[in-house]
Amino acid sequence: MRTEQRDRRITAVKPITVPATGRGIDLQVKVTAPVSGRDMPVIVFSHGNAWSMDGYEPLVDRWAAAGFVVVQPTHLDSRRNGIGFDDPRFGTIWRVRVADLHTVLDNLGGILAQAGGLDGRIDHDRIAAVGHSWGAQTVGALLGARVLDASGVPGEDFSHGAVRAGALIAATGTGDSLTPFAAEHLSFMKPDYSTMSTPALIVAGGKDQSAMSTRGPDWFTDAYHLSPAPKSLLTLAEGEHTLGGVAGEKVAETTDEDPTRVALVADTISAYLLHALKLDGTAWTALPDDAAASGEAWSLHSK
Repeated sequence: MRTEQRDRRITAVKPITVPATGRGIDLQVKVTAPVSGRDMPVIVFSHGNAWSMDGYEPLVDRWAAAGFVVVQPTHLDSRRNGIGFDDPRFGTIWRVRVADLHTVLDNLGGILAQAGGLDGRIDHDRIAAVGHSWGAQTVGALLGARVLDASGVPGEDFSHGAVRAGALIAATGTGDSLTPFAAEHLSFMKPDYSTMSTPALIVAGGKDQSAMSTRGPDWFTDAYHLSPAPKSLLTLAEGEHTLGGVAGEKVAETTDEDPTRVALVADTISAYLLHALKLDGTAWTALPDDAAASGEAWSLHSK
């Protein structure tokens, strides 16, 4: 996209430990930010299953280069913690994930103070949340989505007032089409998007066939179709679950490695958030021309 975004110097600070009760394992975060700048918007990012604050640099670095301060917590399901499906804690990790993001948001000033005094350089009224895969469902809860219980009744409201906009990458679809394995081990994958009213961009891959769903790639567009406006949907026709490798280069989960696709995902999200946070709509307006120049087959819808 824009040269000035790619060339801006950034810095990262880790680990920063955030006080969190009843978790058993310290909540640690990584902060990535531009070296210079003031009144910067913030992205709180939630990783996919088994990842950590050390993943997703292809996204995070581009967002920081675009002017965002990015905070990445490591959730309990990170592979470094060794909590698998058979662990008694696994069934409630989805709740801990949501609590992690609330804890980060509620302690944002203290976290950024430990990252070189960034607390005095951000705009506290312009905070967004972004997540990939399981992280997308986690972020959806902050935007107003709920989890349906076995009877189809929506659970608690976990929305957070500080979050003004969001982006969900490869977000879980509705739970009525879960495979038997997913229904048994991942019962929380039953989002109700009807209350997800916060502005958001949904990103989906046209070749993302989930082993957790009996449906096709359209499963990952439910967050757009079933939530109230305002929403936008970016679909990348050749994208699979990591959309070209958003979690990192040369990683086992990346079956469709394409750095150009990753850059398009990153830059579309930053353009959308700058627009949704009412900072700068220029990149969002120019997106169709920039996306076409990338050579990627894509479509964008808004409501």
